[in-house]
Amino acid sequence: MEKKHLWHLKTNWKFDVLKPGFLLVLALLLIDLSFLYYQCDTLIQKLCSFLIAAYLSYLLFYKFNSLRWFSLVILFIAFFATCFDKKQTDFVISPRSQIVFYPDQIDIFDDWFTVDGQVEKGKVKVSGRINSRQIQQIKSGYRVKLYCLSGDVNPIEPASNYGQFDLQKFYRYKNISQEVKLTSYRIKIDKSGIWNYLHFLRFHFKKFFQQMPPILSFFSSELILGENPSRRFQTILNNYRDLGVIHILSISGLHVGIYTLLISKFCYFLKLTEGETFVFCLIILLVGIFLSNSQVGFIRASLTYILGQLFSINKLQINKSDLLGLTAILHLIINPRLMMSTGAVLSYILALGLEMTNHMTKFKQSFSLNNLLLPLLLFYFFQFNILTVFFNLLIVPYFNWVVMPLTFLNLLIFRINPKCSILFERILELGEKQIAQISNSKIGLLTFGKINWWQCLFLLILTSIILIWINEKPNCKKMIKRFIVCLLFIYGLVFLTIHFPLQGQVTFIDVGQGDSIFISTPIFRKVYLIDVGGKLNFNGKKINPQVNKITLPFLKAQGISKINGIFITHQDADHVGDLKPLLNQIKVEKLYVARGLIQNPSFQKRITGKIKKDQIVQLLAGNEVNDSQLSFQTVYPFKPGIGKNEDSLSLTFKLAGKRWLFTGDLGQEGELEIMNQYHLHVNYFKLGHHGSRTASNKEFLKALHPERVFISAGRRNRFGHPHPETIETLQTQHIPWASTQDCGMITWTYGAFVKPKFKRFLPVIKK
Repeated sequence: MEKKHLWHLKTNWKFDVLKPGFLLVLALLLIDLSFLYYQCDTLIQKLCSFLIAAYLSYLLFYKFNSLRWFSLVILFIAFFATCFDKKQTDFVISPRSQIVFYPDQIDIFDDWFTVDGQVEKGKVKVSGRINSRQIQQIKSGYRVKLYCLSGDVNPIEPASNYGQFDLQKFYRYKNISQEVKLTSYRIKIDKSGIWNYLHFLRFHFKKFFQQMPPILSFFSSELILGENPSRRFQTILNNYRDLGVIHILSISGLHVGIYTLLISKFCYFLKLTEGETFVFCLIILLVGIFLSNSQVGFIRASLTYILGQLFSINKLQINKSDLLGLTAILHLIINPRLMMSTGAVLSYILALGLEMTNHMTKFKQSFSLNNLLLPLLLFYFFQFNILTVFFNLLIVPYFNWVVMPLTFLNLLIFRINPKCSILFERILELGEKQIAQISNSKIGLLTFGKINWWQCLFLLILTSIILIWINEKPNCKKMIKRFIVCLLFIYGLVFLTIHFPLQGQVTFIDVGQGDSIFISTPIFRKVYLIDVGGKLNFNGKKINPQVNKITLPFLKAQGISKINGIFITHQDADHVGDLKPLLNQIKVEKLYVARGLIQNPSFQKRITGKIKKDQIVQLLAGNEVNDSQLSFQTVYPFKPGIGKNEDSLSLTFKLAGKRWLFTGDLGQEGELEIMNQYHLHVNYFKLGHHGSRTASNKEFLKALHPERVFISAGRRNRFGHPHPETIETLQTQHIPWASTQDCGMITWTYGAFVKPKFKRFLPVIKK
C-alpha cells in the first residue's frame, strides 16, 4: 500500500510539472532575472525588470502553487550556475604567460590575426602581426600555445557612438573583457588530448571548404561551420539582410529538422528501433553543435528535439510552448549569459512565435512572425523591409530546394567530380545575381530608426497579446482590431518622433583619428556633414571603411536615408577617406568643396561615378550655402588650392543663437588670415588639426573668445594629438574643452521647447 502511494505521488508530480504553462512561465522568469543581472544598466531598467519578475513570480506561485518547491529548486540551480559564471577580472600579460587557442578559431587577414585565446585566469581577445612561417605552424591544425609574450593589455572599448555595434557587450557575452595586442611572441604546437583532435577535424573541414568554388565555399561554411569564410562575401550577407531573409543563413531549427528527418528515414530503412534512431540523431546533433561552434540557434533546436524525443519515448505529453520553456531553462543553466546574445533573443522569440502561429496559413504565419520580430529588428538594426513576407515566399523555396541541396551534394562529390561543382557554382551565381539586383534596388527597405528599449518591450508585449488573442479567441474580432489599430498607431507615432524630431543637433562623431561633424535641424529635418572621417592607411593595404560601422549605423539609428549636403574640408584620408563608400550607400544631394579640390587627381578617384558634376559646389571665402533653416558662411580659403591643410574649407553658421566655427586642418597662418579678414566671435569652435600645435593660434583664440572648444582625435593616436602646447594655451586662456578621445560622440541639441545642452556618449570615468 505504501509503495502504491509513493507511485501515485510520483505520477502526480510528473503531470503537475507538465501542466500547460508552468515551464514557459518559469523560463520567462529566469530570462527576466538574467536581463536584470547582466544587462540592466539604469535604475528604470532594473525597476521595470523587477516588476516583470514580480508579476511572473505571482503567476508561478499562485497558479502553480503545488509546484512552488520545484520552482524554488530550479531558481536555486540557476542562481548557483550564475555564481559559478565568474566575471572576467583584469590581469597582466608577462613573458611567462601563455595564450592557448585552436587553429579553427583564428581569423587571419593579410599579416594580422585575431582570436579568442585562453589564459590562466580566463579568456582574452588576442591580435597581432603574423608572418608566413608562423602561419605555416598554425596550419598544422593542432592546438597553438603562444609564449614569450610582449604586448599591451587594455579593456575592450565600448561603442562610442549612437547606433554603433557594442563590441564590449559582444565580448562580455563570451566573458571576455580584455584585449591583448601582441608585439612579439613565439608559437608552440601541442598535439595532446581528444578535444585537440576534434578541433583538428574542424580545421580540416575549413580547409576543405576553402578549396571549393567561392559561393559554394561560402554556403558550406555558413551552413555547417556557422561562419563567413571571407570578408568579400559580406555583400551576400548584406543582400539577404536587406531583404529580411538573413535568418535562413543561420544554423537553426531548419537544419536540425533536415538532419533528423534524413537520419530517421535512413534508420527506418535499416529497421532500427525508436531508441536506436534517437541515439544516432543525438550523436549527429552533438557533432553539428561542435562544428557550428556552438551556434545558439542550433543548440536551441537540438535541445528541443532531444527533450521532445525523451518525452515521447517515455510516453509523456508536453505542450510545445512548455517544451520550449524547458529548453530555455536548461540552456540558461548551461550558459547564464545566454540572453546577452542578440541571436539567442531572436532565436527564442522566433521559436515561440512559431508555436503561437502554427494554426495559421503560411502567408499569415510569415506576416505574424515578421510583426513579432519587428520591435527587435528596429532596436538592434534600425531598419526593415516591408516586403519581407513576399521575399520569404520567393527566396526561402530557392534556398531550400536549390542552395541547400547543391551545397550538401557538393560536399559528397567535390573530390570525386570537381566539374559538377563548377556547374553548381554557376547555378548559384545566377541565383545570387538575381537576389543582389533585388537588394540593390532597395525596394521595400525602410530606414525606420532605432527605438528605445522600453518601446521595444512594450511593442513586443502588445504584439504577443494580439497573437494570443487571435490564437485563443478568434471570434473576438472587434477586440483584435482595436489591438491592431493601437499597434499601428504606436508605430506611426514612434516613426514621426524619429523622422520629424523636435530637436536639432550638432554632433562630433567619434571616428577616431579624423573628423566628421553631423548637423541637423528640427521638425522638417535637414542633414549635413562636415567631413566623413576615414582611416589613415600607412601600409597601403585595403582596409574596412569606418563609415560602415560608425557613420552609417549612426544615420540609420536616426532614421536618416538622405543627406542634404556634405562639406569636404580637404584631401586628407582622415577627413575624406570614407567618402566613396558613403556615397555608395546613401543618397547625397550636394557635395561642397573648396575651389580647386575638384582638380586633385586623388580626390577625383573618390567621387568618379558616384556623384554628378552638377551636384558639386565649389566654395571660396564669402560664399554662402543657404537652407530654409540653416545658413553656412565660408570664411576660408581666399584663393583656389589643391586640397592641402593650408587650403582647408572653413565654415561658420549660427543655430539657436550660438555661432559655430569649423576650420578642418587649417594651420596658424590661415587662422590669422581669417582673424584679419573677419571679426568673428564664436560660441563654439572645433580646434584645427585635431589639437595639433600647428593650429589654434593664441591670438586667434583670443579673438574668437569661445565658450567651449572641441577636439576630434583618436585614442592613443601616433601623432600625440592633442599636443600639450595646445592644451596649455586653452588652460592659460581659461577655455573649457572636450575631446572625442574621452567623451566619445559629443552632441549639442537645441529646439524650440528645450534649452540647448551638451551630452557626451561615454560616461565619465571616476578616477
